[in-house]
Formats: sequence, structure tokens, C-alpha cells
Amino acid sequence: MPKQYIIPGMMIRDMLVPVPLDWSNPDGAIIQIFVREIVDPARRRDDLPTLAFLQGGPGGKSPRPTGGGPAWLTEALKTHRVILIDQRGTGRSHRIEAGTMSRFDTGEAAADYLMHFRADSIVADCEHVRKNLLGDGRWETLGQSFGGFITLTYLSMAPEGLSACYVTGGLSGLSASAEDVYRRTYPRVLAKNRKYHRRYPHDAALVSRIADHIAANDVRLPDGDRLSVRRLQSLGLAFGMAPGFENVHWLMDEAFADPDETRLSDSFLFSVMAETGFDTNPLFAVLHESIYGQGSAPTNWAAERVRAEFSKFDPGERPLMLTGEMIYPWMFEEIRSLRPFRPAVEALAAREAYPPLYDATRLFANDIPVAAAVYHDDMYVDAGLSLETAARLGNCQTWVTNEYEHDGLRQDVDVFRRLRGLIEEQGGPLL
Repeated sequence: MPKQYIIPGMMIRDMLVPVPLDWSNPDGAIIQIFVREIVDPARRRDDLPTLAFLQGGPGGKSPRPTGGGPAWLTEALKTHRVILIDQRGTGRSHRIEAGTMSRFDTGEAAADYLMHFRADSIVADCEHVRKNLLGDGRWETLGQSFGGFITLTYLSMAPEGLSACYVTGGLSGLSASAEDVYRRTYPRVLAKNRKYHRRYPHDAALVSRIADHIAANDVRLPDGDRLSVRRLQSLGLAFGMAPGFENVHWLMDEAFADPDETRLSDSFLFSVMAETGFDTNPLFAVLHESIYGQGSAPTNWAAERVRAEFSKFDPGERPLMLTGEMIYPWMFEEIRSLRPFRPAVEALAAREAYPPLYDATRLFANDIPVAAAVYHDDMYVDAGLSLETAARLGNCQTWVTNEYEHDGLRQDVDVFRRLRGLIEEQGGPLL
């Protein structure tokens, strides 16, 4: 039964919706999808349009409301009912963790299972939820980052369920391979490193000293994992977000426990473990390259292969460059939470049969209004690929800006307002 309760400014209804694990076999195994419906208590009896939020990831659960945010949610509740869905494999929707892998005898079997957690299955789940809640009614969607990838799959598979789509930092390349993506994003990560060094000019030497200490000593994280230089480099994932430089700077600032820099602090080691450990979202690492898989070309550890073309990211280079949103095979050896997934990700990397996620013909003829924020300096989703996609997507308006990083939607409610305004100026969502 749904659970209903009120927190300041929000009436919330939580429910679990059963769906097939494999949408091509609806009579097979069933999983539960967690859905949270939110409305302004003062407007709970009003006939409001519905907005479904498609969160980033892969592997990210929907945001948890606090009564005061996130800011875009508070804004949306002025005019909409909002639906938050934990995408399958995340949060309370049949969550996948390291222990899940123990049920599979082979990596291939585990990989077959994980293939049911890509964007095509997520869209089928969303459509099932929409029909259960709204019947024939359409809803609007707000897709952040990977949620924008899902939006394009939604427009390809089931546009009849959509009345308008807002996308923030998430127009993927329709035909770009994982290799294409990383060949464009490595230079962006390098540019972020240089900007970080300009903002904090002493950190280039400090990070290098930390790396030298790690390379020369057996440094252990609180969970027992050995801290390697390449794991230290992965802290650069934060550079694509607005507070990223500051978060990394203050972490490095307290790295050493003593003035002679002979020992790394417990606080630093705990923070590194938490920031690079994937305990809360293993699917982010496990499925990361698979979200680009289409057709018969295997992803084959694209980030690792392309990295060889950018020697400045070598762990032995100084000053040490931090890496970005790249997943490497060594992570499934060195990181405790990811080790059980290694056979599965090896099989996924070698897979030669990825079903298509986008229908280029249908997208070109699209008539659902789409408004997309393209962040000019986005470290994760290349702006060039995003604009190429926008040019191939019917009825799409773009707002290109360098005022925000990838998390602009979280940082400023005006991002959501701007996108809604673009669609309202063109006649508003479809009825």
C-alpha cells in the first residue's frame, strides 16, 4: 500500500510498482520500482500537470526531498505534481550491490542480467508507471545528465507519453561511441586541471608530493584497500561540478598529518575512500561504458585505451593530472566494492550485441517540445556532441551557457525556469 505523509511544503506518497525484469518477457521475473509522488499540500486536490524527474547516473537514485529543496523541486511544485522514480538497480528499486553478483556462476550470465538495467528498460518502467498513475495522460520530463540520455531514448521509444522535455547537461551523441566520447572529454579534463592549478597555484606541487608518498609507501585506506596513485587521480571526477575545485583543494590541504609530510591523515584517507569507493552507486562504474554501447562494436575499455593518447595523465607524470568521468579496468581489482563485478564488466566490455538506444529517424521527426541546457564547458558531456544531437532532434531548442558547470540545475533554480520559459514561448507543452 502507498505511504502518504507531509513534510514542510510537500505532501508525499511513496509506492512500489511491480514491473518485469525483462520487458521482452513480461511473464518472467518481476522486480519492484520505487515511485515517489510529491505535491504542494495546498494544491493536492488541484488538477495539475505532472513532471517526472529523470536523474543522472547511471546508478544514481532519485533526489530525496528535504522540505527546502532541491531548489528546482520547490519551484516545480508551484505548478506541477512531481514524480521521482528510483531507476531500476538504484535506491529502493531492486538495488544492485556487490552481493548481487554472488547469484551468477559466470561473468556472461551476470552481464546478461545487467543488460536489463540500461536506458531502454528504464523508459519501459517509466511508461508503465505513467499509465498506472495517469492512464492516457501525458507527462513532462526533466532529465539531468544521464537523465537526458534517457530522454532521447524515451523520445525514440514512446513519445506518445510525453508532453514536453527539459534536459540539463544531457544531450548525448546519437551515434558517438564510448571512444569518441573520451577522445573529446580527456582534453576537457586537462583544461579543468589547468584551471584548478590557476586557482590554487600551490596545489600542483602538493598533489604531486602526495602522489610521490603514495607511490613510495604501502598506504591503506580504512577498508583495507591499498591507495594507488591512479586511484588518487580519480578524485578529479569532482572537477566537473561547481564546488569541485574547492572540494578537492580542501581535501588536499589536510592530506598530511604532520608538518614533515611523513604520514597521510586519517581524515584524508577516509575521505578518499568515500569519494572513490562506489559503495553508494556501484552501477555508475559497472554500466558507465555500456550506456554508449550500440550495435556490434564492443566498448572494450574505451577510457583506458584512449587514455594512452594523453600522456599527461600517466600516474608517473608530474605535476600529477587528475582524471575525470572515466572508468578503468584496474578499479575492479583495487576497489573493494567493485571487485565482485569484475567478471560481469569484463563480459560487458567484450559484448558485441548492444541493442540500439536511439531511433534517429523518429528523433528527426520529433514534435514533442524539447528545451535543453548545453553547458559550454561541461567536463562530462561534450558540448559539441550535444549540439550535433540538437541539430538532429526535431522541435528542440538549446540554451548554450558557460555560466554553469554540469550541476547547474542543482546550483540555480533559474536553469529550470529558463528551460520552461523556452517551451512556453513556443506554445507550451502538448495537451
